Amino acid sequence: MRPEGLDHATLRCRPQDLPAALAFYRDLLGLQEGPRPAFDFPGHWLYAGGRAVLHLAARQDAAPPAGPSAGASFEHIAFRLRGLAKVREELAAHGTAFVEQPLPGMPVMQLFLTDPFGLRVELNFDMTDAANAEG
Repeated sequence: MRPEGLDHATLRCRPQDLPAALAFYRDLLGLQEGPRPAFDFPGHWLYAGGRAVLHLAARQDAAPPAGPSAGASFEHIAFRLRGLAKVREELAAHGTAFVEQPLPGMPVMQLFLTDPFGLRVELNFDMTDAANAEG
């Protein structure tokens, strides 16, 4: 078995929380809303680079899946972006707090922020890309 890459992540929320999820992931982060199967529950598929990378699933009436063991959890979701200076400006304009740190030993700048549900989101910028140059 050899996975070819990560296909998508699913964020489960209540139907009334979908607007907040869309405001963060689509409107702030810039993921594109795209085709989604005709499921019998509300939701959205959000795309990056032509691939559905984040599925929003609103399931008020279904029990959540059994959680992980007490010693494990998914820590964050990360996205690759370009245009570091513009992203900083957009986050500041929206009043979205973030922590910035370089990835030790690699030419990557990371911004960490929190989505409306308290989940950590990491934004990665390749600092060898001229689109991310300081200045």
